[in-house]
Amino acid sequence: MRQRELFVDERSLFEKLCDVRFLRAGFKAVKKNGGSPGVDGVTVEEFGSSLKEEIEQLAEELAGWRYKPSPVQRVEIPKPGKGAGVRLLGVPCVKDRVVHATIKQLLEPILDPVFSDHSFGFRPGRSQRQAVESGQRIVKSGKEYVVDIDLSKFFDRVNHDRLIYLLSGHVDDKRVLRLIGMILRSGIMKDGDVMLSEKGTPQGSPLSPLLSNVVLDELDKELERRGLEFCRFADDCNIYVRSPKAAERVMSSISKFIEKKLKLKINRDKSRVAHSSEVKFLGMTIIEGTLAISAKSMKTAMQKVKELTPRGTYLPLEKTIKRINRWYVGWAGYYRMTEYPSQLSKIEAHIRRRLRARLVDQQKRRRHLFKKLKKRGVSRKSAANAAFSNNGRWALSHTFALEKAYPVAWFIQEKGQEIRSDQKHSHWLPLHRWIRV
Repeated sequence: MRQRELFVDERSLFEKLCDVRFLRAGFKAVKKNGGSPGVDGVTVEEFGSSLKEEIEQLAEELAGWRYKPSPVQRVEIPKPGKGAGVRLLGVPCVKDRVVHATIKQLLEPILDPVFSDHSFGFRPGRSQRQAVESGQRIVKSGKEYVVDIDLSKFFDRVNHDRLIYLLSGHVDDKRVLRLIGMILRSGIMKDGDVMLSEKGTPQGSPLSPLLSNVVLDELDKELERRGLEFCRFADDCNIYVRSPKAAERVMSSISKFIEKKLKLKINRDKSRVAHSSEVKFLGMTIIEGTLAISAKSMKTAMQKVKELTPRGTYLPLEKTIKRINRWYVGWAGYYRMTEYPSQLSKIEAHIRRRLRARLVDQQKRRRHLFKKLKKRGVSRKSAANAAFSNNGRWALSHTFALEKAYPVAWFIQEKGQEIRSDQKHSHWLPLHRWIRV
């Protein structure tokens, strides 16, 4: 059965959920996303190796109400930035993720059309870039002051009863609502002990993003009712107004609505009222109507480059470059929306300098560095001034001799082949296309 035919079906939602064809589509989504095993230790690959039997058994368990969700595995992921703490993830078993993904595929066509046009997170056909550009348009219209709302541990604080109540307004099949309630209350396993989950949705579940939009759609509708312009991506919400006074007023009233009506908590330390040029939204800042990479995102990127090019490593330069490529292709792919290309050039220049410092390290003696620089076309005098100076590797990496020996042109190569694209726009190219490997 073709994918589009799966959803042209007059059976109840629960009957579709118990259909092996829908469950197979759910597994396909799980396989695409990958991920770690849950508390049972079964990997996606192992589940897929006996897919027919697993899916048929799961369908029978669901239909006979013998299916019982396992507790999610608690995993701590360090947040980017030194001393930023950890993000708590709940990783369900693969079998449970198949159920979650299938429910998501069944509910999304019902729920997504009712969501606000100002909501961009975890929705088909919508992206972070669209959210940022929407905020940019609002700022250009004259609403330059931002109510930057930060929800404290949003996914861990979602009220189960309120979520099921909100879902019941759109989902008639009570069996599906009951099953979602079971999933939400399946518990958390940490260090072998199972803890009850009285609130919250596991961030590692394919279903959680959709459920988060159900909860926060109530906030969206309230903001629309008040005639406010805003952009929301998951739990990151910016409201735009024309003056600091209006912003303070909105912050006060909306905070009360969130905490009293939605039963969520505002992070007072991170929430604030400020001019758009001082606010970070999805890694970007809007400065006089133009998009720039935020100072925090730039700092984090510089730190990432440092982590990828550590001192004293025995990793070959080629492997170091491949590691940088894997990170930078994704990073630059998103942040190239900046209207200040010099920001990308700054990161690239930092990468090249770190690599030049590695090249200096490879020359164990000063005379070896002197010979290498001469071989790379540096004059004898410049090579000697650099190689036999008292400067360390980092200072040498920014000298005339090293930059002449390893210029930008040396990096704009791939296995000796020059890139034919316009080099003045090289920062728009993936890194692996402009660093020689």
